[in-house]
Amino acid sequence: MDARSIETFQRQLLTWYGDHHRRLPWRETRDPYAIWISEVMLQQTQVATAIAYYKRFLARFPDVQSLAEAPLQEVLKHWEGLGYYARARNLHRAARVMLDSLGGIVPNSPEAFQRLPGVGPYICAAVQSIAFGHPLPVVDGNVKRVVARLFLLDQPANTSATHSSFLTAATELLQTDRPGTFNQAMMELGAIICTPQAPQCHVCPVATACQAQSEQMVQAYPKRMPRRRIPTHHLVTGVVFKKDRVLITKRNPEGLLGGLWEFPGGQIEPEESPKMACCRQIRDTVGLDVHIRRHLTQVKHAYTHFKIVMDVYICAHASGRVRLQGPVDFEWVCLRHLSRFPFSRAYTKFISLLDPVVIDEDYLRPGLGCR
Repeated sequence: MDARSIETFQRQLLTWYGDHHRRLPWRETRDPYAIWISEVMLQQTQVATAIAYYKRFLARFPDVQSLAEAPLQEVLKHWEGLGYYARARNLHRAARVMLDSLGGIVPNSPEAFQRLPGVGPYICAAVQSIAFGHPLPVVDGNVKRVVARLFLLDQPANTSATHSSFLTAATELLQTDRPGTFNQAMMELGAIICTPQAPQCHVCPVATACQAQSEQMVQAYPKRMPRRRIPTHHLVTGVVFKKDRVLITKRNPEGLLGGLWEFPGGQIEPEESPKMACCRQIRDTVGLDVHIRRHLTQVKHAYTHFKIVMDVYICAHASGRVRLQGPVDFEWVCLRHLSRFPFSRAYTKFISLLDPVVIDEDYLRPGLGCR
């Protein structure tokens, strides 16, 4: 586009956004902290899901100081169900840095902000442009889709190797007088008009600038690299009862689901039955021998790069004292206290099924062992 076309594009997009944007809670504030929290949540979470979490999170942690001084376990509990828990851990770490070194405020400097834990180019550009007006273009999935169609970009949108091409296009379009509003308008256009399927080109405010629309090739863009087949792992987990309490273990604070709690278990080995795997995994990870009482349920859950199918067993403690090999902590807790601990979604899917189990005291008596 030439300079005049870009100016027309900016004016049309901002006019449309002013008239039609969704009324979302993070758009009703100028607080850099609240904007930061919203952008971190929205990086991997749908808007409809994020709204309730955002409100609850800010009600408990309304500023940098309250977040920094809170226990990590409480932060993770408020994040429970959102997934991608490294986001919560990094928020907590970054808040501590801000409290200790930056006066407890979100820095009005892209360079200083991007040095904080968990702040990459997207988060930096979004927060610094929206909260402080720094002219930085935001490039997320919605923006990539918009610019790919506008410019007929043939580079795949789903690989990091081509990110610079989309960044160049977004930079060319950026309205530098109102960069925060413009970035939100670009993301909004991709979210509700220039959608992956069935885009609403007939009501698009910038359709006349779109090369894909002109060439009737909208559905051909953006280009994407074929996805690799996602593997499925078969796991087992045991809800181990000892009288009226169950055993839970805490994951290492780093890595996938770091710092969350779970029930002991692990992956099934080849030629191993799920029951035998459950007994072995409990013995290997917490040093206990158990009797399996019954199969509770099977949970299916998808992560970014793999899926799991997890068989859940009700077990009774037979012998041994807890000796951890892998987990970093453990607790024997009453069922009613499980809600105090942060669990990943794979476990919250079946925790609600446990209440009826303890009514039948047969599950707490000596059993037949693993077969």
